[in-house]
Amino acid sequence: MTDVLFYHLERQSLEQALPILLDLSMQRHWRVVVQAGSPERVKMLNEHLWTYQDDSFMPHGAAGDMDADDAARQLIWLTDSPETPNNAQVLFLVYGADRTEIKQFERCIYMFDGGDEEAVKQARDKWKVLSDDAYRLTYYQQNHAGKWEKKG
Repeated sequence: MTDVLFYHLERQSLEQALPILLDLSMQRHWRVVVQAGSPERVKMLNEHLWTYQDDSFMPHGAAGDMDADDAARQLIWLTDSPETPNNAQVLFLVYGADRTEIKQFERCIYMFDGGDEEAVKQARDKWKVLSDDAYRLTYYQQNHAGKWEKKG
C-alpha cells in the first residue's frame, strides 16, 4: 500500500524544503522521482539542486539532459511527465504536478504552498479523491518555527 504524505508549506519555500526531504530519501537509499508541473519548473529545480548550498550539491538527473541508460542510474530524477526511468520508490509531486497512478510507489509526497489558494484547493481535492481509495494518508503542516507537525 502506498503511503501518501501531504506537506503544507507555510514557513519555507519549496526550494528550501525539497532538498531536505530529498536528502532524507537518499539517506534511506530510496530512488526518487520529482515531478513538477512544467518543463520550466524542472529546469529551475535542476539548476537549484546543483547550487542550493555553497559546500555541496544534490546529485540528480533531469528529463532532456541524458539518455535512458543514464536516467536509469539516477537516484533522483526530475521530470514534468509521468515517467519513472530510475525505478523509484518515492514520488514527489510539486508545483501543481499530478499523476493518476501512484500505486507503484512506496511513498507519494504532495508538496504545496499554503499561500497559494489554488494549490491548497488542489491538495484538498486530491486528499478527498485518495481517501476514497486504499491509501494511507498523512498531512503535515509547518508550525511557527518551521518544523513539520503531523495534523492528520
